Amino acid sequence: MSIDKNSKHTEDIKNDILESSEYLGNSEKSNYSSNKVLIEDEIKHISKKPEVKPYVHFIAGGIGGMAGCVATCPLDLVKTRLQSDGYKAYLHTKSPSTTMFIYNSILSPFKILGNVYKTEGFRALFKGLGPGLIGSVPARSINFFTYGLTKDFYSKAFNNGQENAKIHLLAAASAGVATSTATNPIWLVKTRLQLDKGKTASDKAYRNSWDCITKILKNEGIQGLYKGLSASYLGSVEGVLQWILYEQIKLVLENSDKKINDNGSNSDTLKKWAMRSGGAGIAKFVASMITYPHEVVRTRLRQQPVLVNGLPKYRGLFQTFALVFREEGIRSMYGGLTAHLLRTVPNSIIMFGTWEVMTIVLSSGNK
Repeated sequence: MSIDKNSKHTEDIKNDILESSEYLGNSEKSNYSSNKVLIEDEIKHISKKPEVKPYVHFIAGGIGGMAGCVATCPLDLVKTRLQSDGYKAYLHTKSPSTTMFIYNSILSPFKILGNVYKTEGFRALFKGLGPGLIGSVPARSINFFTYGLTKDFYSKAFNNGQENAKIHLLAAASAGVATSTATNPIWLVKTRLQLDKGKTASDKAYRNSWDCITKILKNEGIQGLYKGLSASYLGSVEGVLQWILYEQIKLVLENSDKKINDNGSNSDTLKKWAMRSGGAGIAKFVASMITYPHEVVRTRLRQQPVLVNGLPKYRGLFQTFALVFREEGIRSMYGGLTAHLLRTVPNSIIMFGTWEVMTIVLSSGNK
């Protein structure tokens, strides 16, 4: 709301200058002309959006990631199981035709949710929440922090402090690489725990997150914690697309808002916030549809190794892509898509909405 009032105030200043210049005398006009540059600089200063401190993005992003993770954890569990090698037989045995495949793909998430609740209990719906929170909070903190920091740096270094799609692209790519590298071990542990389907302690491969890390280091070495990293880098494309689309949607909303006489009321501010949050959901939906197959490959690489003739079945990014495509067909590349979209779209709405609110709250507290 403060930005809207600031913009309106800037327009008032411009109009006052134009109107008053018509009534100036010659000497006054000369003085006005000589100070024109100073007046324009003042207008630019007033209309400039206030800069947000990098640490604000870090904290707000972490809180947003936490809120989205808790709210959508059960659907994340379903998505991971549908993507895994152990669940591939479900759709294939139940789907003799493409039509049945689509039908079962839509219903599978709800069936699995009910089955997990009945056979494993309510707590099982939140398997992996601990690693998920441990991963989401720093991942989103790093992502929002790196994106905000590099966006400012690239815009000042390459475009005179102005933002455009290229600046958003560079900043989003930087944020994606930094986030994937820092958090891959956390996501790998979360994936292993979510695929550990035993109901009792004796049936489970891992007792908890620490036991999972210990066994991975013992059996697979330090490199075992970075399985799926190449797919994560490829998955950064999704984050890049989402950031670019989100920024463009925000720009469209801002431009359309300028054409409307805004009174700056709380209801209007809430409406704009809801539209921007919805824009984040749309951006995530489009980005996910384009880049989803990497999610399946990443899950296969991170799951507990499946051995064939004593060797891991999935050994690398391109090898896994080729193997899944050859053995299971193109349909398997979209296993768990319904659950993925049901989770990630509301997750993005909650996360970006929370991030915006916390950014305003934390920034206002520093004034």
